[in-house]
Amino acid sequence: MTPAEIDEASGIHCRLDELLAEREMTLTRLSELVGVSVVNLSVLKNDRARAIRFSTLAAICAALNCEVGDLLVSDRPA
Repeated sequence: MTPAEIDEASGIHCRLDELLAEREMTLTRLSELVGVSVVNLSVLKNDRARAIRFSTLAAICAALNCEVGDLLVSDRPA
């Protein structure tokens, strides 16, 4: 399996783009609030992240006033 296939096989989708749009917040502003680079947030937003620290996940959710399940969702059928 290629790295792209492994990433795709995870079935996890990050809804960061949608949550930012709903809150009328830029990636730059989120970066300032959580202390994570715009580049790293962009990787997450575009579903290219392979891992995320729990502390980063908690900070993003706090800044967006959301739950982890609002940010990360499964693409696989239930």
